[in-house]
Amino acid sequence: MENITFFDLPIPIIMIIKRRYFKIPSYIVAEQQQNPLTKDLYLCELAEILVRRETFWSEDMKLDNHLLIYCTKGEGIIQIANDLVPFSQNQYCIIPEGFAFKIQTGNTDPSVFYTCKFNGEKSKIMETDFTVVRDLIPSTNNLVANRIMLFDELFNNLNKGFYNANFKYINLAFGHLLATFIYASRTSDDLMEEQNPGIMQAIQFMEQNMEKKLRLKEIADEAGYSPSYLTTMFQKKTGYSPASYFSHLKITRACEYLDFSRLKIKEIGFRLGYSDPYYFSKDFIKRMGMSPKNYRNRLLQKPAVIQNDD
Repeated sequence: MENITFFDLPIPIIMIIKRRYFKIPSYIVAEQQQNPLTKDLYLCELAEILVRRETFWSEDMKLDNHLLIYCTKGEGIIQIANDLVPFSQNQYCIIPEGFAFKIQTGNTDPSVFYTCKFNGEKSKIMETDFTVVRDLIPSTNNLVANRIMLFDELFNNLNKGFYNANFKYINLAFGHLLATFIYASRTSDDLMEEQNPGIMQAIQFMEQNMEKKLRLKEIADEAGYSPSYLTTMFQKKTGYSPASYFSHLKITRACEYLDFSRLKIKEIGFRLGYSDPYYFSKDFIKRMGMSPKNYRNRLLQKPAVIQNDD
């Protein structure tokens, strides 16, 4: 993309909504810096951020930690130093500490980002592997394909409190997540997928039928496997059973309805194949750590507003 500027598009309401956000207290970070198990790599901040279309998001102060930005929806332009680079869904970048950044989202859909601020002795070594914007390699390897579930795992454990054992687990889990970005590559599992494409077919079938209640046999028939073989292979590939994975897809779609529509919560459940509103709410709480009502009410809180310097 040539001659990109941040002023090619009009910028109306400038709004950023933090769907989920945790900033690790400074005293906890200090403890992690001294702990032999966590000082090599530790998490400082974690967020899931909705950025409205045609929105200007910047952090003009130089970062005091490295920042991973993972785009799961939308498109736009990111500026780091003097470089302007377009980005889109399923791309990520890691901005080293000491840099500032600016992002201009596109003029169509809202954008969704997962962000992590982190540091540690290992991160200094990893800097050579940091990049401006990189595509994610398509894969069904359970170390690579389920990043959103790994983010959910971190959010869920941060909700449990700031005690030592929990933070050891959080930082080790974060290292796992970071590795799926920096060192993601084709593995024997990916090569096996080329020979056994049924798992990807099963996932696509789920994505196309989220308004239905799918039986395991229906999914297995679509994949060309027996139910027992599908369950075994699916668990191996993704780390989740077909039913659990399908439920996760539904709750992710429910979040989009809650964010971008005025549908009643009961209606959202019906649209996603939940005939019982109580079961929908229970499943949502299990996945998101809060009820659908509380999730929607969080968006009614005053959002973070970032003004253009002009």
